[in-house]
Amino acid sequence: MDKTLYQAPDFTLPDSENQQHTLADYRGKWVVLYFYPKDDTPGCTVEACSLRDSRDDLAGLGAEVIGISRDSTDSHQQFRAKHRLNFTLLSDTDGTVVEAYGAGLASDVMATRKTFIINPDGYVVKVYDDVTPEGHGEQILSDLSALK
Repeated sequence: MDKTLYQAPDFTLPDSENQQHTLADYRGKWVVLYFYPKDDTPGCTVEACSLRDSRDDLAGLGAEVIGISRDSTDSHQQFRAKHRLNFTLLSDTDGTVVEAYGAGLASDVMATRKTFIINPDGYVVKVYDDVTPEGHGEQILSDLSALK
């Protein structure tokens, strides 16, 4: 885990309902921005469910959870419904945002498993490389509590 401080790259991406989101929309809140390889695969499902289960506690700390992968909005819609995910999933089909955050694989087909905590002023304050899916929500909750 790396403690750092730099301006998070802004983005505009559609969610599972084709509504556009920008990072600027979340200014004034903590943001847990996580990148993951593919909807409804074993590791990605474990990670998403861990974040789902921690989401209310994270919201209590003023944080929004946002997941990004290169899957389509339709795929995100099915993934959210199947696992009752209670946070936003954004679709980065061309990989522009994945690349801006350094969360891409050499194959350029999918994102890596990487998470960023962004403070209310839009600065990255913590980066998780090579995330272990199980218990990731609890790990972020603990670290965000310490950051505040």
